[in-house]
Amino acid sequence: MAVVRQPRGLGGRQPLVKQLRRPGAALNERLRKRINRAPSPLLARGVPWLSVMVLSLMPFLPLVASAPIMPPFAFMALLAWRMLRPGMLPVWAGAPLGAFDDLYSGQPFGSAILLWSLAMLVMEIVDVRLRWRGFLQDWALAAALIAAYLVLAAGLANATGGNSPVAAILPQLALSLILHPLVTRLVAGLDRFRLIPISRAPSGLGR
Repeated sequence: MAVVRQPRGLGGRQPLVKQLRRPGAALNERLRKRINRAPSPLLARGVPWLSVMVLSLMPFLPLVASAPIMPPFAFMALLAWRMLRPGMLPVWAGAPLGAFDDLYSGQPFGSAILLWSLAMLVMEIVDVRLRWRGFLQDWALAAALIAAYLVLAAGLANATGGNSPVAAILPQLALSLILHPLVTRLVAGLDRFRLIPISRAPSGLGR
């Protein structure tokens, strides 16, 4: 009776060819799972809006100060999204987002609606006139808009019964200008998060 022996590699292990195929098979399996994947439309469109709205709730933090010191993070995020992804937040987005911010900022209702809408119009004009801008140009534009926003917001608050000198916002303005690059980095991270491919793309896109 003939005995048929199976081919074996060194040391009784599987042949070397099969061992070399394993890493390639694992890589192909990982690539196969990523094929036909697309970002979630809900995340892709909702993260910019939701991030600005969440930052509008920052006044609820337990921060005690004798003068306004907290930067307008929601307004700064609005500017960062508009500079990073101009098409994600349309020009009219300043009105609804400003209305939401007015509910929690303590400012007279309508101030953020007006000022955020004006800021979005200015950004639209700048995008048309200066399409190619660097970091310094964006930072200078954001600094000018943040300074104008804080000064005008203080003026509107004083016009409706407040009594605060404009010089009281200088620490808030300085802190806002320092933290604006960090807010921009946060928005850039959220932009990468919203584009993570987690849902299966429609079958028509793969054809």
